[in-house]
Amino acid sequence: MEKKYYLFEDSAELAAQLAVDFKDAVSKKAASGGSLTVALSGGHTPKAFFEILAEAPYKEGLPWENVIFFWGDERCVPPDNDESNFKMTNIALLSHIDIPASNIHRVLGEYPPTNETLRYEKVIEENVAAGGNGFPSFDWIFLGMGDDGHTASLFPGASNLKEMKKICVVAEHPETGQKRVSLTFPVINNAKRVSFLVAGEAKAPVFKEILEKGANPLPYPASMVNPENGVLEWYLDKAAAPEL
Repeated sequence: MEKKYYLFEDSAELAAQLAVDFKDAVSKKAASGGSLTVALSGGHTPKAFFEILAEAPYKEGLPWENVIFFWGDERCVPPDNDESNFKMTNIALLSHIDIPASNIHRVLGEYPPTNETLRYEKVIEENVAAGGNGFPSFDWIFLGMGDDGHTASLFPGASNLKEMKKICVVAEHPETGQKRVSLTFPVINNAKRVSFLVAGEAKAPVFKEILEKGANPLPYPASMVNPENGVLEWYLDKAAAPEL
């Protein structure tokens, strides 16, 4: 596994560079005749990134037909609910670009979560080629990290952290009890490229621990992200990583 750290002055600078990197990745994939399979995350930093992609030069300059979008996790709410990751992405990006509807594979948060995990697993298997461990291998997975070290909807201490057979699991927020659908670690760690988007001083204590003790067992799900045959990237602002 290759690990990279990118440090930016603030989240706006981070999002701007990420847009440049995304354009390069999509263009390279399109030049080879393929489509980039991407799993998105929710949060403020991805939203800023999406809003940049929704404007020139990316809006018209990217071959959007060569991008296939999925979500790494989703809350079990309808797509018009303000808590929906899909709704945020749709407003910030998807409604502004010319992308085939067949290239957008959202989690149906309005469906019963157990049923939806099974349905979404099939959708992913049909659209994302398998990698070395037999699980789907996304070209790029974007992840956030909570103040508690959770990533996607995989929370500290949850039993689904040890799930090694399924592509998706039903997750539950430890405080609110809200149900969610999330990718599992076997899928996340089978991706070719995984990028954490982390901004804000509230994230600094957990990131410091992961940075200093990454080789040792930690209670944070974010520390369990280790794409064996891929690249792990941390896009960070200075508030989240003052020691870098």
